[in-house]
Amino acid sequence: MSLYGVPVLILKEGTQRTAGRDALRANIMAARALAEVLKTSLGPRGLDKMLVDSFGDITVTNDGATIVKEMEVQHPAAKLLVEVAKAQDAEVGDGTTTAVVLAGTLLEKAEELLDQNIHPTIIIEGYTEAMKKALEILDEISIKVDPKDRAMLRKIVDTAISSKFVGSGAIKDKLANMAIDAALTVAEEKGDGTYNVRLDNIKIEKKKGGSVMDTQLIYGVVLDKEVVHPNMPRRVKNAKIALIDAPLEVEKPEITAKINITSPELIKAFLDEEARILKEMVDKIAETGANVVICQKGIDEVAQHFLAKKGILAVRRVKKSDMEKLERATGGKIVSSIRDLKPEDLGEAELVEERRVGNDKMVFIEGCKNPKAVSILVRGANDMVLDEVERSLQDALHVLRNVMREPKVLPGGGAPEVEVALRLEEYAEKVTGRKQLAIKAFAEALQEIPMILAETAGLDALDALMKLRQYHSEGKKGAGVDVLNGRIVEDMAAINVLEPTIVKKQVIKSATEAAATILKIDDIIAASPLKKEEKGKEKGGSGKFGGF
Repeated sequence: MSLYGVPVLILKEGTQRTAGRDALRANIMAARALAEVLKTSLGPRGLDKMLVDSFGDITVTNDGATIVKEMEVQHPAAKLLVEVAKAQDAEVGDGTTTAVVLAGTLLEKAEELLDQNIHPTIIIEGYTEAMKKALEILDEISIKVDPKDRAMLRKIVDTAISSKFVGSGAIKDKLANMAIDAALTVAEEKGDGTYNVRLDNIKIEKKKGGSVMDTQLIYGVVLDKEVVHPNMPRRVKNAKIALIDAPLEVEKPEITAKINITSPELIKAFLDEEARILKEMVDKIAETGANVVICQKGIDEVAQHFLAKKGILAVRRVKKSDMEKLERATGGKIVSSIRDLKPEDLGEAELVEERRVGNDKMVFIEGCKNPKAVSILVRGANDMVLDEVERSLQDALHVLRNVMREPKVLPGGGAPEVEVALRLEEYAEKVTGRKQLAIKAFAEALQEIPMILAETAGLDALDALMKLRQYHSEGKKGAGVDVLNGRIVEDMAAINVLEPTIVKKQVIKSATEAAATILKIDDIIAASPLKKEEKGKEKGGSGKFGGF
């Protein structure tokens, strides 16, 4: 900037500034580029992406959240879309690809409005109003369901994992049923006909080896640990389990202390006293009737020996999260002092057993009476398969949690998008001023989703959209794209393609908010990249933005 011919520097040297329409267009371009990447992986016929990180590790997936997390996105506006995908994943665990693609399309339509000299603020207002109206329409066209109806849950899970690597055949059946069993087991009724499913009560443990068909659901907890002492039993039936958050060791003094020993008898007395303290601890545990000890801290070798003599199976250094799951699964109580251990604090399980899984030993605590925590042990030939199966299970469990939390579903296959788009077009006619154009643009953007689905199904996208609009205007609210069979269907619910309303709502919220955030930016001030010698000093990364 210069004043009366005198340059005034307000930014550090090397800083790059892009202002006004140029900044807006650069951001829109970056966001659209990211959406383009994800477009082809939408829906059951979506293609996979192979992502290779800087260490050469490979990820093959079509899960939107995973793709954007693994891609090392540099552009600041594209990073905002990555945050949208992460937020969508954290909130409902599904619909990440749709959210990013919709955000990209909303920005594309906004660009056309900017070319007509419509101010970004008006576009944002129009989009926000359209979002509120869209959410109302989704509520109106939702189908209420019984959150414990197994057949209905199965349809919803099938829709969620149909686009995944495991999306067909016997594997799909096995994983879908396993996810439903797990969710129904840990569900807690809230009193208003809805259920709370805490997903951290469902532990997914992966072990390489075997095939995906060897994956199993355990009504209890699997610990990736082994029994601490060779003389301990490897299998305990009707287990009474003590959950201890205290070391079975003799406490060391806090201050540095020296003990001067003048004769061998004193050494013996010292060691005997240590052994006596440990024996007392073990006797106290045995008195309560416990035959299994799960310890969050360490267990001294002498204590291990005494536990083995009593025939008690013990596992040490178990993670805090696993201890909490054990508490919920076995009905026991974690005690932080052995003195306080009472018989009523013990958890129960039909069987505690150490088994060899692949090359490792694991401890299975199973057959819990009313388990509020369960485990799924995933098997597979390689890490890539294990990761994909885990992602599929996570999607299935999220979808189950969503529908139990808000028991409403919508027909899938792009049906809700077309219905909302048609109603928004009608609504736009009643709105005066330029905002009307933004609401119409929002409706157009929504129709991009069924068009992509039609394309991946091998149909002509425009013909498919025209046919869908015709069906919807005739009052067939469930008309959508049957991607797997490459056809347009009058009612997606009839062919069991359903998805939770809460996911669709979150997609529209996330995408609109992302588009609004990017449209509000009219100035980009990017600090100059750090020089090499500075990089070493500062650990703040490269500070470099791609595309500048």
